[in-house]
Amino acid sequence: MKTEIRTEHKLSKYDRDSEYSYTFGIFPTFELVEKRTQYVEKILLSTKLKISADVEKLLNICRERHIEIKYDDRLIERLASKENCFVIGVFKKYTLSNHLGEKNLVLVSPSDMGNLGTIMRTMLGFGIKDLVIVKPAVDVFNPKVIRASMGAIFSLNITEYDSLGEYLSHSTNKKYPFMLKGKKILGTFTFDSDNVDLIFGNEASGLPDEMLDVGESVLIKHSSAIDSLNLPISVGIALYEFTKE
Repeated sequence: MKTEIRTEHKLSKYDRDSEYSYTFGIFPTFELVEKRTQYVEKILLSTKLKISADVEKLLNICRERHIEIKYDDRLIERLASKENCFVIGVFKKYTLSNHLGEKNLVLVSPSDMGNLGTIMRTMLGFGIKDLVIVKPAVDVFNPKVIRASMGAIFSLNITEYDSLGEYLSHSTNKKYPFMLKGKKILGTFTFDSDNVDLIFGNEASGLPDEMLDVGESVLIKHSSAIDSLNLPISVGIALYEFTKE
């Protein structure tokens, strides 16, 4: 529980090099406060905010954990990327995990912030909490990612690697790269139960062909009416199959 007095910082619109990031909206802000209390700087509220049961829940947990609550319409207007934002959580970016879990979802060069956030939420829904991101990739702390995740990001352990080679040199888990040329069809085999990496490539280019020889490559079969499934849908299907047993 935090009791220290925080100093005032000049806050500006989000930038990748910023020390702070933001949650926009009640639900992701509540997840921030509940899961990452130690990094919360303050909660900004609009004077237009209508008090509801969800708002009261947020205010109560802020009071219990001694988190500053401030009404500031002008600051919200400056920080928010969309109109009709009445709640913003301000938090200090924290150091991401530096170790792999037993069951990892690996994303190689994800390029869409909405997709990344959606995948984070889907992971949490299936009980997978270890996410590996191979750079180059979008910024996980961008408010657009956080909003798309609905705050799920704050429940995940996230590890970043600078290259695919660096990730492969660190991971000893059984690897299942999902590829259009995959040698095994999803649903026709059983995943190993422990120490598993499910690996997905970039939205546009997928994984490089050399990944066909890494672990056991997997194909998600679909009709010939489309060339491929989009990344969040593919991840959701894979996680369902992986966790249903």
